[in-house]
This record gives sequence, structure tokens and C-alpha cells, in this order.
Amino acid sequence: MRLVNIHIQLIFLFIFEIGVQSAHAQIWTIQQCIDTAKVHNKSLQMGYNNIAIGKQKSKEVKANFIPKLTANTDYKYFTNLPYQLLPLSTFSPSAPEGQFKEAQFGVPHNINANLQLSVPFYNPQIYGTIQTSKIALELTELQFKKTEEELYFEITNLYYNAQYAHQQMVFIDGNITNAQKLLLNMQLLLEQKLTKGTDVIKVKLQVAQLMNQKENISSKYQQVLNVLKFSMGLSLDHQILIDTVIQFQNTVEHTVASTLDMRIIKTQNRLLSSEINTLSNTRTMPTINFISLFGTSGFGYDKQPNDFLKFYPIGYAGIQISYPIFSGTTTQRKLNQKKLELQNNKLQFDANNDQNNMQIENTKMQRSIAQKSMETIINQVELATTIYNQTILLQKQGEASLTDIILADNALRESQQTYLSAIIDYLKADLELKKITGNISSLK
Repeated sequence: MRLVNIHIQLIFLFIFEIGVQSAHAQIWTIQQCIDTAKVHNKSLQMGYNNIAIGKQKSKEVKANFIPKLTANTDYKYFTNLPYQLLPLSTFSPSAPEGQFKEAQFGVPHNINANLQLSVPFYNPQIYGTIQTSKIALELTELQFKKTEEELYFEITNLYYNAQYAHQQMVFIDGNITNAQKLLLNMQLLLEQKLTKGTDVIKVKLQVAQLMNQKENISSKYQQVLNVLKFSMGLSLDHQILIDTVIQFQNTVEHTVASTLDMRIIKTQNRLLSSEINTLSNTRTMPTINFISLFGTSGFGYDKQPNDFLKFYPIGYAGIQISYPIFSGTTTQRKLNQKKLELQNNKLQFDANNDQNNMQIENTKMQRSIAQKSMETIINQVELATTIYNQTILLQKQGEASLTDIILADNALRESQQTYLSAIIDYLKADLELKKITGNISSLK
């Protein structure tokens, strides 16, 4: 876009030199603000931690396949030894069948110590959970990127707002200078009795209104900077200066790419499918473990004349197979829930896609309107500037009234603000279009 023959106040819209600055003052670009936020923003720091947590959870699930070795020991003193019923024929061969005699077995002191090893060969729930944890980690990383994207969008938007407020102050400074010059001329005319005292009062009122407007915008500018510093993760007492050059390009068509929202929904679909597959396998697939035990059992008797404490070795190794036959309807109910969640996920994908297409079309129209407004309003600013300067000259020659000057000044200020608003509207529409077309990464 070519900007030709525009009043000096319009040039300040693009390049504004800050008056008195410290030799060490730093001007922050949008990219520097984003880079600082990547290091200091609390939300991103929590996102880094969430990714680390997801990686640890994935390792935790995989650790279920590591052999488990357990040391067990126990000591029991039986105040009453357990009873067993033995057939009476054991003691008397001639005893009739069906009669029993109680007997106590064992000794009061029992000591057991062993090492137990368990190695899972196949477990459908563990295998399914490993796959699910991988997808969950992908989802966490996408959500982190989503947080990054939202932060980049927010910081850029705040930066534009700060530039807008700053340029408003530039325009107001110019208007205050013009009003003060006019006030001086009116005071000279009043001394020469060539104008009325009410005219001087009107100009003084205009100067006061401009000063009040500048104060309000200055406060708004500082508030925007405070929010910007908060988003960057900096303390409020940290001094920053923004780049006051508002940079924009002619309309650039952004290629529509897969947005993070769509990628998140797709990953959620995979996560639900993995959970459904795991639940199904736990209903139909067996669990196989290798188990072994090695230890000793001790028996003791503390009565005379046969007191003793003796230990005997024990050990075994084998395969343990567990197959689910019927475990109620809990798993089926969980499956039904996940299938409904999967249906909602597909509906959400379609709805999000339709909404995104609609937003792209609307934002393109908003950006196009803002661009056309800039091209149109440039001429209006030039014309309003020319009219104001000519009116000032005519007023000095006594051919224009104070009312004419005020009207010309209002027209000039309105055209300035309209042009500035059009530029910011264009930038924000282009920023929104980058976001909804999946091109927000171009900010990084």
C-alpha cells in the first residue's frame, strides 16, 4: 500500500520517535514479547510440567512389564492349633464308615520367609494402557501447543492495542499543539478587541478536553502494557517500550491448514478408540504370568522334653493363566459409555469444521472491509488536513469564524481516529484469520 502526500501527523502513525529515553531503554518487538513469554509465562511453565507428567505416566505403565520380586516373611504363634476331622477307621480299621475323629496338627510356632517372583507374559489391560498412554501424551503436547497458540494470539492482540493507544496519543499531541496555537491567536485577537471573550473560552475548553482525553488514553495505554507484561510473565515494575511502527502488508491469502482444535479432536478420537479396544480385550483375552517362589518354613515346639525349631525349604515355579468368564456387566457399561463419547467426538469434529469454515469466510470479509476503509480514509485524512490548514489561514485573514475552525478540527480528528481504527481492525482480522486457518505459527 502506498501512502503519498499525507500530513505529518499521519506519518507519525507509522514512525514515531520517542522523545527522551534512557540509553539503556529496550524496545520490545512482538517476537521478543513472545520469546519472553515462552520462558516466563506461568501457564506455559505448567504446560511443560504437564508434558513431563505425561511422560512419567507412560513410563509408569511400561514398568508393569518389569519383573516384580517380593520378599515375604511372617511369624505365627497358634494358641489353638487348627483341627482336622479324620475318618475313625484311620485309628481303628474295624470302625464303621462315616464316623470321624477330630485331631490337631502342627506345632505352635510357625515361621515363613520367601522370595516371590512374578513376570507378566501377556496382559491385555497393560498392553492397551501403554498404547493409550502414548496417545494421551500426544494429546497433552497438542494441548500445550494450543496454550502456546492462545498466548501468542493474546500477546499480539495486546501489542496491537498498545500501538493503537500510543498512536492515539500522538494524534492528540498534535491536536493539542494546534489548539494551543489557536488559543494564543484568539488571545491576541481578544487583546486587539477583534474577537469575543466567549471565543477564547471555547478554545480553552477544547484544549482542556484534549488534555483530559490524552490523560484517559495514557491510562489505557499503561493498563494494556500491564496486561502485556503479565502475559509475558514479567513483574509490573518491569519497564518496557513497544515498537511504535505499525507494520502491515497487503492482503495475503493464508493456506487453510489443520488447526490445533481439529488435531486435538482427532487425537481424542484415537484415545477413545484405544480405550474401547482395551476394554474389549480385557473381556476376551487371558492374562498370563510366570510365577516362582523360593523360601523356607520353620516349625517350633517349646515344651519339654521335645523342644525344637526346625526349618524346611520350599520352592516352586509355574505359569498362571487367568481368563475372565463373567465379571458382571461393569465392563459392558463402560464400553457403552465410551462408544457414546466416540459418537459425540465425531459430531464435535463436524461441528467444529463447519464453524471454522464459517469463521474463515466472515473474517476474510472483515479484513477486506478494513483494507478498503484504509484506502478510502487516506484521502479523507489528506482532505481534512488541507481544510483545517486553509481554515486557519482564513481565520487569520478574518474570513473564517471560530466555529469553522472547530468543525474543521473535529473533522480532522475524526478522520485520524477512523484511519487508525481501520489499520488495527485490519491487523486483528488478519491475526484472527491466521489463527482459524492454522497459520498462527507464522507469528513465532
